[in-house]
Parts: sequence; C-alpha cells; structure tokens
Amino acid sequence: MSEKKRTSEELEDIISRFRKESRSRSVEESGLTKEISNLLKEDSDETSSNQIYETLPRKNTLAIDDDTSTSSSGSKSKKYEEQRKTLQFSETIATYDSLQSKTGVSQSSSLSETEMRTEYQAFVDSLPHETLGKISPQLSEENQEGSGLPSDNFTINLKAKGLQEFPKDILKVKYVKYLYLDENEIKSFKGADSRDMLGLEILSIQKNGLATLPSEIQLLHNLKLLNVSHNQISHIPKEISQLGNIRKLFLNNNCIEDFPSGLESLKNLEILNLAKNKLRHIPDALSSLKNLRALNLEYNQLTIFPKALCFLPKLISLNLTGNLINSLPKEIKELKNLEKLLLDHNKLTFLSVEIFLLLKMKELQLTDNKLEVISNKIENFKELRILILDKNLLKDMPENISHCAVLECLSLSDNKLTELPKNIHKLKNLRKLHINRNYLVKIPEYISHLNNLFSLEFSGNFITDFPIEIKNCKNIAKVELSYNKIMYFPLGLCALGSLYYLSFNGNYISEIPVDISFNKQLLHLEFNENKLLIFSEHLCSLINLEYLDLGKNKIRKIPPSISNMVSLHVLILCCNKLETFPIEVCTLDNLRVLDLSENQIQTIPSEICNLRGIQKLNISNNQFIYFPIELCHLQSLEELNISQINGRKLTRLPEELSNMTKLKGLDISNNAIREMPTNIGELRSLVSLNADNNQIRYLPPSFLSLNALQRLNLS
Repeated sequence: MSEKKRTSEELEDIISRFRKESRSRSVEESGLTKEISNLLKEDSDETSSNQIYETLPRKNTLAIDDDTSTSSSGSKSKKYEEQRKTLQFSETIATYDSLQSKTGVSQSSSLSETEMRTEYQAFVDSLPHETLGKISPQLSEENQEGSGLPSDNFTINLKAKGLQEFPKDILKVKYVKYLYLDENEIKSFKGADSRDMLGLEILSIQKNGLATLPSEIQLLHNLKLLNVSHNQISHIPKEISQLGNIRKLFLNNNCIEDFPSGLESLKNLEILNLAKNKLRHIPDALSSLKNLRALNLEYNQLTIFPKALCFLPKLISLNLTGNLINSLPKEIKELKNLEKLLLDHNKLTFLSVEIFLLLKMKELQLTDNKLEVISNKIENFKELRILILDKNLLKDMPENISHCAVLECLSLSDNKLTELPKNIHKLKNLRKLHINRNYLVKIPEYISHLNNLFSLEFSGNFITDFPIEIKNCKNIAKVELSYNKIMYFPLGLCALGSLYYLSFNGNYISEIPVDISFNKQLLHLEFNENKLLIFSEHLCSLINLEYLDLGKNKIRKIPPSISNMVSLHVLILCCNKLETFPIEVCTLDNLRVLDLSENQIQTIPSEICNLRGIQKLNISNNQFIYFPIELCHLQSLEELNISQINGRKLTRLPEELSNMTKLKGLDISNNAIREMPTNIGELRSLVSLNADNNQIRYLPPSFLSLNALQRLNLS
C-alpha cells in the first residue's frame, strides 16, 4: 500500500504506539478548577481591566509541529527581583519610542521522533486539501483529578494555516477531541459533517471570518469549550441550548446585538465571555446559570446594571467595563461570592451602600466614572487588595479606608484630591500608591510608615518637596514625580537601595547631589525639562543605568567620566546648548539610542564609528553645513533623523549613504536637497523615507530597487 493511501485506522495505530512511548512523561495538573484559579489570581502588579480569560486552556501535550511554549510563573519574590533589577533593552527602546510619539496551544515539549513524524506526515499528505499545511498532533496524558477531561486526548492545531474552508477530512481521525482552527479565513462550517465531530471537547475557531454558527452545533454534546471570538457573528442559533456539557463559552468580539436565546439552558456553564458586542439588554433568564463563575460583558451598550446578574450565586468575577451604566441596583448585595468587579468607563455618579456588603471583594475598579464621594462603608472590604478609582471627581477619601488592611494597590489618579487619604499610613501591605494629576501640595512624613511600598507615583501635582523620611521605605523600586514644583532633589531617595526607576521630568531642579551615587541599582532616570546647567559627574557613577533623559535643559558639555556608564542603552540630550558632538559618548559600547536633536552641533567626530551597536540616531535641527559623512560608517544604524526645521539646510546626500545597509528609517525632511544619490537603491532594508519639504525634482533609476519601502513622503 502506498503512503498516499494511508487510512485513518493506520494513523490510529501510529498514535497507539506513540502513546505507549509517552506513558512515563510527567504532566501538569489542568482543568477548570485550575483555570478559574488562574483567572482570579491576585497580582498587585497588574491592575488593568483585561478581558475575562481570553486564553485557551493549557494542556500538557506532546507536540510534533508546534513550537509554542510557556513557562510557569515564578514566585512573588522572583517576580519582584526581575522588576527591580531587570529593565530589558526592548522595554527601554519602547519607552523612547513612546516619548517620541508624544512629542501549538499549550506548554509543549517538541519531540524529534522521526518515525512518528514521517508516518503522520504521510497521512497528512494523503489528504485532499492542499491548504491544510502541516498538522500538529498532540497526544496528552493528563492527571484526571480535578480536570473533568479524560486522558489520552488527541489535539490538532491548525492555527494560522491559511485555511479557507472547514477541514472536514481531518475529523475522520477518531481520537480528535481538541481542534484549534484559530487565525484562518474560514467563513462557514460548509462541508463539515457534525457526525464526525461528536467526540470534540474543545473547538476553537477564533479570528476567522465566521458570520454565523450552524444549527448543527447542537450535536456536539461532548463539547466543554467553544471559542468563536473575534469573528463577525451577529446571531447565535437557539440550538446552542443543547450543549449541555459546555463549561466555557467565548463569544466576545463579534457583532451580537440580542442576547443569544438558549444560553440560559447551559446549566454547567462556568465562564461566559460576551465582551465587545452590541448588547443593549440582558434577559432575566440569565439568572438560571447557577454555576456561572466568570462573566465578561465589557464594551457593550448596556445602560443599566442587569438585575439578573445579581442572582448568580457562584459568580466570582464580573466585568462591565465600557458600558453606559449610571447606577447599581440594591440587589447587587446578593452576589455574596463576588471577588472581582470591573466597572471602568461607565456613568456612575454614586455607589449604592449595598455594594459594600460584598464582603469577599478583592478587586474593585471604577476608573473613568463621575463619582464624587466614597462611602465610609468601604471599611467592610476587609479582603480588598486592589482599588482603582482613577478619573473621577473625588475631593477626598474616607479615613476608614485604613480598615482595608490587606490593600496592596490604591490608585486615585486624575481626581481632585488636595491631600493624601488620612490614616493611609496604616495600610501596611500597600505596594502601589498612584495619585497622579491631582492637587497635592505636600506629602506628609508619615508616608514613610508604608514599609512595603514598591511603586510610588505623584506626577502632575503641585508638590514642592518630598519628606526625607521616605528613606525608610526600603522596598521602593519606582518613583514618579514628574511635573511638580520640586526645586531640590529629595535626598531621602538616595537611601533607597532598591530604586530602579526615577522620573523628575518637568520640575525646577538645577543641581544633582553627590548622594545620587548611592542609587547603584538605578536603571531608568529622567530629568527632562528641568533647570540643569551641567551634566553632573555624579551621574557617571551610576554604572548600571540603562536609560538617561536629560533633554530640555541648558547643558553645554558632557564630562569625560560618562565613559563609566557602561550599561547605557538610551541617552537623550535633545534641546540643550551643546555646540560640539560629545566625543566622550563614542566610548559607550552598549549605546543603542542617541538623541542630540535641537542643539548647536556643526560636525560629527570620526570616533562615532566606535558606536558599533547604535540603532537610532536623532541629530535633527542642529547646525550642520553638510551631511556628516562620518555617519555612513554606522553599519548597525536602523533609524536616522537629520531633519532641519530650525537648523541649517542640507543641499545634498553623499553616495556613501549606501553603506548603511541596515537603515530602515530615514528622515531628511525640511532641508534643501535637490537630488537623491544615484545608488540609493542599495539601501535594501529601507522601510520609511521622509523627504518632505525639499527641492527634489526626480528620483534615480535605482530607487526602484527599494523593495522594502512602505512609507514615502516627497511632498
């Protein structure tokens, strides 16, 4: 028998042999209990209102054509150390980019069993669909305890394979229980025989182009998870009510206007995601879902808090972010087990006292509402760990917030507070305190009693000084004090040995004290838009510093000791008074981003070629008489900006520009350039070229060789 004629029965024999080889492999516990636990896991470092459980369940499978892998989360202390000590270069570059703009299925162990791969691929090759590509069989043996799913499962992963129709032939394999068809172009289930899908327990077909679900979906009685999110579905057939075993249903990011009838019959449903649809009403029948534990209805068009939600006795997590809700019903007190409530971006003007009867509340987010006051009843939240009240109209906070003894994160940014909440110093477990853009004038010294503080943000206030007692908060790693009225560097910060991020942008500091040299762990430092006259040599002792922003000051020269800053990745010196290119910078081997724009520099030294790792260079708006040919030796450079809005105008570009073979972005706008180099076509990596406001009348023939070019501005 030829390999092209292998049957599904022969494949099953291969699977059986392969399963025997994998019996001894260890597996990790999986299942709904663990997934719910992960969904509701407390993490004070993450306070954004994400969608409920977007990720698919993790199965410990043996993959043949799937290189995806995930690592288990480390301990809290390990996470803290990573945050404190490691500021990845990619994050550093991303920070710079942000500044510029403002101004397989599971944890898998890939195997190399040649015979299994060969025999399985032969079966795949025999299939009539040419668009299938490689299929990833994944055999799993799972600890059944707590999972609810049988062992010896067979998973097929066809994620992002360019499929345009449902792969019906693949379902001839009897062992298929988990089928993933995400990120294809499947528009319908046309051609699929539901009788071949009876064994499916997981079906994921998110991010395709589905407009509807077929009524035959009712035949999939064993289905435990259905994910059809990120499609164009406007209607769910009522036959979905026949999926009696389903526990997780993802219908988010579709076009559903009416709540799907039939959902109320899914008595075993525990996770339901209907986020980002067009729902205006939730029927009372939803209250029949007595096992529902997590519900996401964010970014719909609900104008009232649906009372039906108040009678879901097992509900733990509820997300109603991004609706039009203006009040909470008294019945909300019935949600006795609710631990997480997200109501960001609504129209709430007050909180009914009944909400404070939810004694198991651990996370409450109410960003961007119209709240003017918080009740003293907040003291009832003895288990509250995260409280986010940003973008409201609060003028003060109740004193008895101090009774929320386990609170770890308190964010009150963008309100009207004139002082810190009284008794805040009693919150001994507080790790994050963010009160940006309020009307604070003074920070009381008793803030030093918050010994567990990790992140402190008070930017955009009217603070003039900072208490020296802050030195007692030994665990602080991040301090954000930008855009205040601070004239002197707070010496108390110099005693914080764990400090890795410090921002003083937009203040009135004119001198940096010698004591800053004690901040040996500092990785990120910002003094943009202050009153600095010199580049302090004290900064040069910060040998671990990776990001330094001294832009918009009045610095005229750079000290030779900058060569000690061997870890520096990003250096921003824009809008200063530099008249010569700081040759000392050329000794920084790890420098990747250099911004010297808006200075008075006329020439570039030949030593710049020593910056072998430089990737982004901004020297716009200086006083160059001609294009610095020395730049053409920077073969690692990816982005160059030499735009001259305010400086002298360049008239030509050198032929040597073609040496910059890695250049992806070139900005030569606002000059007086008349023609492009004849060999500009050799810049094969060029993606973006901005030559706006020049005198270019024609382009050389080699310009047609710029095949990577995506953005061109010659206006």
